[in-house]
Amino acid sequence: MRIGLLGTGPWAERVHAPVLAEHPAYEFAGVWGRRPEAAAALGAAHGVPGYADLDRLLAEVDAVSIALPPTVQADLAVRAAEAGCHLLLDKPVALTVPDARRVVGAIGAGGLASVVFFTVRFGGEQIPWIEKQAAVGGWFTGRSDWLGSVFAPDSTSPYAASPWRREKGALWDVGPHALSVLLPVLGDAVQVTAVAGPLDTVHLVLRHTGGASSTLALSLTAPLAGGGTGMELRGEAGVVHLPERGEGPVAALHRALDALADSARTGVPHPCDAAFGLRVVEILAAAEHSLTTGTTVDV
Repeated sequence: MRIGLLGTGPWAERVHAPVLAEHPAYEFAGVWGRRPEAAAALGAAHGVPGYADLDRLLAEVDAVSIALPPTVQADLAVRAAEAGCHLLLDKPVALTVPDARRVVGAIGAGGLASVVFFTVRFGGEQIPWIEKQAAVGGWFTGRSDWLGSVFAPDSTSPYAASPWRREKGALWDVGPHALSVLLPVLGDAVQVTAVAGPLDTVHLVLRHTGGASSTLALSLTAPLAGGGTGMELRGEAGVVHLPERGEGPVAALHRALDALADSARTGVPHPCDAAFGLRVVEILAAAEHSLTTGTTVDV
């Protein structure tokens, strides 16, 4: 399957391009970016052309991998789907519910496959853990902490210059990661309450369909010494913790691309497809509304 890359930033350069160049199920066909010179440079580094004309790239590939901010991803995803391309999407799918619905609608209209690259959902140790806990059931409550230090004073994160992260904060950046693990285990969310913490920090309380509740602590501004991630479930089976990630995003992207290839071949939607990505956007939008109104919001 011929695949193109949309994006030339740090995420595209450090993760997407190297994986696309070596994945055995794909032929890396080229790179498009909003800066043609950057697309040419990134393509040259992997022996593929940089495209200045997006429509030309879309016409020459079967799929695209998108490594662009959510502020622009939705429009380009719709454009790619209308050109008949399967989609490897980044999280969040979009920053508004209508935009996320447009993406899902275009994919459905084209009968195309999609996978949203929630890195934890494609972790080598995390995949079997999530499947096991979902099968066990009987969970009473869950807790998820995603306390990043991207914008801490001493941060050296390559994503500290990201305008959309500065504008939307942890809710929209790391919130999707937490939800991508909690929802398949505890069930869909039916209510959300959000409370603001220091700087961009936000705390969420969710009520899930099976009756369980969960709490999320999300931040991109935690002190370097106080950051970290963790997830805990408590229920009839006892207390369990999400395994720590022992590998980087490169291995996870290989698995996400495997999933996209399988879905495209079989026609069976992946559990982490654009429709799931839409559901995550709906919950995040409800949480944002809760922050501004101080109320509990039905999802």
